Amino acid sequence: MTHPQPFTEIAENLSFLDDWEDRYSYLIELGKALPSLSVEEHAPHYKVHGCVSQVWLVSERDGDLLRFRGDSDALIVKGLVAVLIALYSGRTAPDIAETDAIAIFDELGLREHLTTQRSNGLVAMVNRIRSEARAIA
Repeated sequence: MTHPQPFTEIAENLSFLDDWEDRYSYLIELGKALPSLSVEEHAPHYKVHGCVSQVWLVSERDGDLLRFRGDSDALIVKGLVAVLIALYSGRTAPDIAETDAIAIFDELGLREHLTTQRSNGLVAMVNRIRSEARAIA
């Protein structure tokens, strides 16, 4: 299965960054580039449970495709949200349900320097996205 172009670009950029400080900086840049959610979208209904940081994910149907938007109060986590959105947004529910972001993050070396709390939060975000996709499929 091929990945969406926005995610492919992120993966290519990460492949050039060997230093973890550079990778963190890149994740922070990605997070800062996310469009803001509205005040209403920061409601408890959109909050991802299982994250130490506050994370909100909004999903919308666009025909057969699902689109995601998100936010976090922590810069690095917001960058992880941006990577997940690049990986999952604009795909069909079956594609989302079949895509194992945790394995992909491991391949990219994105989880090896995350704290346990951030890694658990990442899993919670992926589970939320995939659960929404399975509910729709």
